[in-house]
Amino acid sequence: MKKVLTYGTFDLLHWGHINLLKRAKDLGDYLVVAISTDEFNAIKDKKAYHSFENRKMILEAIRYVDEVIPEETWDQKVKDVAKHNIDIFVMGDDWEGKFDFLKEHCEVVYLPRTTGISTSQIKDELFMANKG
Repeated sequence: MKKVLTYGTFDLLHWGHINLLKRAKDLGDYLVVAISTDEFNAIKDKKAYHSFENRKMILEAIRYVDEVIPEETWDQKVKDVAKHNIDIFVMGDDWEGKFDFLKEHCEVVYLPRTTGISTSQIKDELFMANKG
């Protein structure tokens, strides 16, 4: 069985997220998704609209996702790869090169982002729509 791992906040879920999850799952047989906890988001100066538990529940309902685990620190990735017997680590290509250190533990794949959609774009458009 080929196991794939990806990370993210996965807040305000949209078709770009679904596209990433589908493409990640297509690389293997079992997809593990690590999502940032609320506490870790605070360390990163990020605030998710949905709580960790709600984001976890949403992701667990997606057919491409086999398991959801918490991301609590920047440096847990090597441990997660070993603990979950990961064969392929996947991230969006806006992170290209940043996770190459994992290549000694598993294959690393950077997938192109879905054009025309992002959580930041949604937040910006909602803000502008409610500004007036």
